[in-house]
Amino acid sequence: MAKYLLLKHYRGAPAAVNDVPMDQWTPEELSAHLQYMDDFAARLEATGEFVDAQALLPEGTFVRSDGPGRPPVTDGPFVETKDLIAGWMVIDVDSYARALELAGELSAAPGAGGKPINEWLEVRPFMTAPPTITE
Repeated sequence: MAKYLLLKHYRGAPAAVNDVPMDQWTPEELSAHLQYMDDFAARLEATGEFVDAQALLPEGTFVRSDGPGRPPVTDGPFVETKDLIAGWMVIDVDSYARALELAGELSAAPGAGGKPINEWLEVRPFMTAPPTITE
């Protein structure tokens, strides 16, 4: 089994087919979308392929250390992951082909007008070992 991260983007990916921003959806459209996501995750839980999923709020801050004994430094606003990543799902599947199959299915979650979003999702494999360095 191999783990993959399925990333849902606010921006940065090509436009979805049904490209109506979520804040313009009706309560019913939002509810249908969330139910699709819940049902998808439940089906993957039943097959043992689901690991975790989270939707992210747009708030966030970059933080870095400014040295021992000093408070952390924050910065922004500028293009950050909060502007790009809407949420994610981690799956644990037998093959890359299965990861692509599931990402394609997740892409079809309903959006405005109840029509599939057909959004682009980023599929990223988890690193299982340090990269090999060749000289």
